[in-house]
Amino acid sequence: MEVDRNMQLFLSLVNSFQMQTMMQLGKMKNPFTDESERDLNAAQVSIDILDMLKVKTQNNLSDDERKYLEQVLSDLKLNFVAEKNKGDDNTNGTPENNTEGGESSGGTDDSKGSENYDEEKPE
Repeated sequence: MEVDRNMQLFLSLVNSFQMQTMMQLGKMKNPFTDESERDLNAAQVSIDILDMLKVKTQNNLSDDERKYLEQVLSDLKLNFVAEKNKGDDNTNGTPENNTEGGESSGGTDDSKGSENYDEEKPE
């Protein structure tokens, strides 16, 4: 029974990061603001956290858990690359329809500190 609960909790954790990342990619509306917001830096950190979770749980997951985590990561990385290829406008947490001032505010350069998902890294 404890194994089933732990599996449900693990899948729920992965799903939570998946939904958060999809919001950060602007693919889903933020339920609090009812706006699509795009923050590629935050999305990259969320993906990095899931990658870290995959490494740290290696050989400790059931086949279903492992497959689910791998599928979520693959989907998020593909969506990340697609959003990054759209251009660098509104990458730092501003709503997509907010172009006031002509610049995005805050955030850091995508290419520093975190992995780039343009190419899938070997396992």
